[in-house]
Amino acid sequence: MAELRPSGAPGPTAPPAPGPTAPPAFASLFPPGLHAIYGECRRLYPDQPNPLQVTAIVKYWLGGPDPLDYVSMYRNVGSPSANIPEHWHYISFGLSDLYGDNRVHEFTGTDGPSGFGFELTFRLKRETGESAPPTWPAELMQGLARYVFQSENTFCSGDHVSWHSPLDNSESRIQHMLLTEDPQMQPVQTPFGVVTFLQIVGVCTEELHSAQQWNGQGILELLRTVPIAGGPWLITDMRRGETIFEIDPHLQQERVDKGIETDGSNLSGVSAKCAWDDLSRPPEDDEDSRSICIGTQPRRLSGKDTEQIRETLRRGLEINSKPVLPPINPQRQNGLAHDRAPSRKDSLESDSSTAIIPHELIRTRQLESVHLKFNQESGALIPLCLRGRLLHGRHFTYKSITGDMAITFVSTGVEGAFATEEHPYAAHGPWLQVRRAAPWQALPLEPQECQAPELHRLFPQLHHKGESVTWESSQELLRLSCLSPVSC
Repeated sequence: MAELRPSGAPGPTAPPAPGPTAPPAFASLFPPGLHAIYGECRRLYPDQPNPLQVTAIVKYWLGGPDPLDYVSMYRNVGSPSANIPEHWHYISFGLSDLYGDNRVHEFTGTDGPSGFGFELTFRLKRETGESAPPTWPAELMQGLARYVFQSENTFCSGDHVSWHSPLDNSESRIQHMLLTEDPQMQPVQTPFGVVTFLQIVGVCTEELHSAQQWNGQGILELLRTVPIAGGPWLITDMRRGETIFEIDPHLQQERVDKGIETDGSNLSGVSAKCAWDDLSRPPEDDEDSRSICIGTQPRRLSGKDTEQIRETLRRGLEINSKPVLPPINPQRQNGLAHDRAPSRKDSLESDSSTAIIPHELIRTRQLESVHLKFNQESGALIPLCLRGRLLHGRHFTYKSITGDMAITFVSTGVEGAFATEEHPYAAHGPWLQVRRAAPWQALPLEPQECQAPELHRLFPQLHHKGESVTWESSQELLRLSCLSPVSC
């Protein structure tokens, strides 16, 4: 539960006015990380020292359900001459380290990120006659924060969030989100690390799909060029009834379709409901590692196994513009042991990252036949995986949200993969890789059009092994099956 109050109201977390004029006693009692972020807010809104706030009644570190200590809400006058309408500006407090005493986030030093390294913001168009900001964006931000804390997946600019419901629980077409840098908030150096500010941008379903097929940054740039769809500051208007492609039909063909053909997709992986079974042969005994992915419940993984999957799936690793997967059997380097401390995961939806060298897992196994299972939304992204990633010599990963199981499709241009041309299906513990063969024709975007013949062109080795592909669609599950000797 949360309550609404002015930020200057009495209470243990009420923020005093920071800055050089703040009394020293306040500076010593006020959480330093919070003080630093609030100073950036005061820079933007010097005339609003006590904005309204939605605050968690029971703080997260006291067992409450809401990770954000509170969300401040400011009135921004915009700039009509620059097509920036008046709007409400929401800013979160809690994804970064506010306290520095390990009550929520582990303190790791001043040079790196503070907590998760970012806070969320949101800009909502102010309706005529609206005297107070709606509070529903605060709950939306709490929902995203809960996802970050539970999954330890961080967000990056250009990421998307599939919400599948109007953000304000109305009949609006704005039902999903993209993330970008806030146009006004500058990174803040706090005593516990650096904090950046990621702005939530509400988008329609068609715009989300285009961001998935192409890239989020490209769609954000298109939204900036259409004033009623966001404008320069990407302000969300929940009453927007048209997509940018309905407003300007040329954007789809001239920008998005061309971008997909030229650039492919920078979505290198997603968290999903997925699973895979090794159908080559039954496990030899209860301890056989082949049994990890057979049955309804995967084997419980050790801490090392879990960290391996977390690290190797951090992002699509594009080193010097060449797709690379991390090695499976690294040697001790730079004096660091394999038993490294777990680190928080980066976004799976961005290509740029640094290489990682995880510790060794169990042996790599070559499989003759596998059965892949996806929920409907995840299965609908398979054409994106094929056309937007593999066709461009890249890779795409499905990371299970129910465990450490993962499925990575790799092309011949990806280095470091343990699936080879001779053994296109290979597993390392619960991580399966499926390797495609020679170049193939582009597949259609619509999943219902992606039938077995197209998949055979992508994986011709299925014919060589006397296998076949079935493609079933239902509300519950999409299945891509590599079975022998079932025919399509």
